[in-house]
Amino acid sequence: MQIFDLPLDQRNIIITRSIEGIVDIKKIFSSKGAKIYDLPAISIGDPDDLNPLDEALNLINDFHWIIFSSSNGIKFVDKRLRYLNSSLKECSKKTKIAVVGEKTAKTLDDFGIKADFIPPEFVAESLIDNFPISGYGLRVFLPRVQTGGRNLIADEFRKAGSRVFEVAAYETRCPDSIPEETIDVISNQQVDAIIFSSGKTVSNSSVLLEKAFGKEWLKYLDQTKFLTIGPQTTKICKKIFGRVDSQAQKYTFEGLLDVAINIFS
Repeated sequence: MQIFDLPLDQRNIIITRSIEGIVDIKKIFSSKGAKIYDLPAISIGDPDDLNPLDEALNLINDFHWIIFSSSNGIKFVDKRLRYLNSSLKECSKKTKIAVVGEKTAKTLDDFGIKADFIPPEFVAESLIDNFPISGYGLRVFLPRVQTGGRNLIADEFRKAGSRVFEVAAYETRCPDSIPEETIDVISNQQVDAIIFSSGKTVSNSSVLLEKAFGKEWLKYLDQTKFLTIGPQTTKICKKIFGRVDSQAQKYTFEGLLDVAINIFS
């Protein structure tokens, strides 16, 4: 392979995501020559209380629309439906499904379901601005993360006259520690970039970094570029890390790859 095929050759890049979610992302960065270090900043599991989700799922065929803002929402709703002897694919025959984002749409596709609506840009604002029908009179099911997510979609649909059932389908929690290999590369100040894919990966990473390196943790990243997936992640990164070096124009991991290549070319 020619060196121009490896624009991230010899670059050390940290990816902050769930353990389950890092694998596929590592592949696209490694294919461009980057050396990837894991900093799993999120662990994903059931919400503290499954009863509200079960109650909503027992009424799922009564909803006009289900709106998924993440792949995790899809996975945990389908998991729970299967526990209740149904499936998301079965429910999609009666209820329309909208998603925020390309990756969320792909996850839905992996379940054999085509989204009825995907907004032109992969943010909540675009879904609200471009939704194909009026929200008035709609019954909308909004499965979401238990804590830390945005309320924008629920708030705007309620303002439009929808009856919104906003229910925790999963929870993202902070892991206990950073892998030793990642601690070593940070200690030696050899990290070229850190990739942040959500506000929670930013906030949890800061908790884990302070736990590992003490109050002066940020000085180990003086020369490190902070790359974010979209506006909300950027906002939180600026607040906690003090800066953002580049934000993806397309709010996907491929968009993050593009900005990494641009910043190091």
